[in-house]
Amino acid sequence: MNDNYLGKTIKELRLEEGISQRELGKRLNVCNQTVSFWEGGQREPDLDTLLKIARYFQVTTDFLLGNGE
Repeated sequence: MNDNYLGKTIKELRLEEGISQRELGKRLNVCNQTVSFWEGGQREPDLDTLLKIARYFQVTTDFLLGNGE
């Protein structure tokens, strides 16, 4: 991903929701360290998890990936 757009977007959405990395991890069935890795750009979620993230935050995958903006 360019400039960790996905990770930054996940973090922004999480903070807008007012939840911790641990809480987001619980809701997505991943550990909080995984969320930290996404937000820091060390890892990216797989396709199924990307869809779960989009559904949870009620956004499109295109929005998460920075397409079409």
